[in-house]
Amino acid sequence: MRPHRPLSPHRRLRTTVVGVLTAVLALLTATAGTAAAAPPPAKERLKPGTAFMGAGHRLHEGGDARQDPPLGAASHTSGVQGIDVSHWQGAINWTSVRNSGIQFAWIKATEGTSYKDSRFNTNYVAAYNAGVIRGAYHFARPDVSGGSTQAAYFASNGGAWSRDNRTLPGVLDIEHNPYGSMCYGLSTTQMRSWINDFYNTYKARTSRDVVIYTTAGWWNTCTGNWTGMYNKSPLWVAHWTSSETPTIPGGFPTWTVWQYTSTGSVGGVSGNVDRNKFNGSRDRLLALANNTP
Repeated sequence: MRPHRPLSPHRRLRTTVVGVLTAVLALLTATAGTAAAAPPPAKERLKPGTAFMGAGHRLHEGGDARQDPPLGAASHTSGVQGIDVSHWQGAINWTSVRNSGIQFAWIKATEGTSYKDSRFNTNYVAAYNAGVIRGAYHFARPDVSGGSTQAAYFASNGGAWSRDNRTLPGVLDIEHNPYGSMCYGLSTTQMRSWINDFYNTYKARTSRDVVIYTTAGWWNTCTGNWTGMYNKSPLWVAHWTSSETPTIPGGFPTWTVWQYTSTGSVGGVSGNVDRNKFNGSRDRLLALANNTP
């Protein structure tokens, strides 16, 4: 056995450097492995039934919700304020929401003809009891069934209406498809027919004109700037911007509700929540709720 000889200073330094480089390489390898195993983009994570208001807008027009522009204009958070929610917000303290100045909310009820939001029943009743003027919304799936079929499903599963001073008309959430092709595989003519069928059936079931939630980009592309809802449906436009006013679809005269950000915050809700503004006074909001002039 050869006698042990202590390392020279030069060899000790070289050994230390090699060890550090090895450790760094291992760390980089581990980091790369972690990044590769990270959750996929939201488009890949969403499963049928789990879409939410603005999901398509976020993926195809707005980018990552974390990149929403700053609110900028103080006018965004003035006036009659509201939110929209689904099961993604988890448990909500609606009393805190109302105490935070939120006067209205739309709550996801259904999607397509097979899905009802798991927190709808709880949210719908709790919001009412807290004094929030609330309504239900339906996430449209024109690729899976007809407009009339989906309107009937919505009306039977949360989208009904009553003149009780706290119930808003239902909303047709029709936007970029978060699961596939932008216009759900329909031509502009087919899309117009689908929306019209939904409107007619919902009106027959509830006596109310359905509110349409959409974006200028989607509506202009997928309906061809259609003016068919001009004198029928109030417009709820999504446009996440710091501008003083939103860009509205070509087929509407003005906006009734404006979703101005998807990264808002409100007491009683954990994490980000969509913030909305009503285009008018509280008296006009109540007129919309109660279907009065």
